[in-house]
Amino acid sequence: MNVMEELKLQPSERVDDLLTHELRIIQSDEVFSFSMDAVLLARFAAVPKRGRILDLCTGNGVVPLLLSTRTEAKIDGVEIQSRLHDMACRSVELNGLQERIHIVQGDLKTYYQEVGYEIYDAITVNPPYMKMLTGEHKLNSHQAMARHELGCTLEDVIVACKRLIRTGGKVSMVHRPSRLGEIVSMMREHKLEPKRIRFVHSRIDQEANMVLIEAIRDGKPDLRLLPPLIVYNENNEYCEELLQIYYGPKVGRDK
Repeated sequence: MNVMEELKLQPSERVDDLLTHELRIIQSDEVFSFSMDAVLLARFAAVPKRGRILDLCTGNGVVPLLLSTRTEAKIDGVEIQSRLHDMACRSVELNGLQERIHIVQGDLKTYYQEVGYEIYDAITVNPPYMKMLTGEHKLNSHQAMARHELGCTLEDVIVACKRLIRTGGKVSMVHRPSRLGEIVSMMREHKLEPKRIRFVHSRIDQEANMVLIEAIRDGKPDLRLLPPLIVYNENNEYCEELLQIYYGPKVGRDK
């Protein structure tokens, strides 16, 4: 049996290496391929050594796979789209991580009804960035749902996090800077106190195009604004910090 048959790959799917972690992931440009925001979220998030972690809007499971290299905790992922759920499950199996990562097909708005309240120590989420009726619409249904608030709104995501995270637990999110005001306001409304914010800039002289934010359930106000993360240097190459995030320390890494 060849790899295509064993993994039940569909015609548009491929198996990619996942950075330097000796992991592999099933992807498809027609359906979903992870991007930099997921990698930055997986590195930014503060995760416990043990316990329970949840990744909402998990897509093809890239964030749980990356988090598995940083913790021994059990990791659950929730994805509403059946095609992406299937891809994520096969990627977990491909890497032999079935005992540590569990991917659920479900709606984050009602997931608490299945598992209960306040059971996770950390939550990560890379939600749809754009409100309905905004942005690009020349997308297939999978891409449209991943990018637009068709299946859940920003408030739906934050309410789900509030229901599922324990007191003192941390919620980490990546989003667009243009919606930071909404994010902070909604988090505080739902007992998630923002504690760390980091802006991501393509270049040092450009506006931020991503923001990473961490909140603590029932935390006290004490917000830290971290140094910005710059993606490209003056030579149009990845900056050293970005290279370390993707490929590890410079020692032992080919330039």
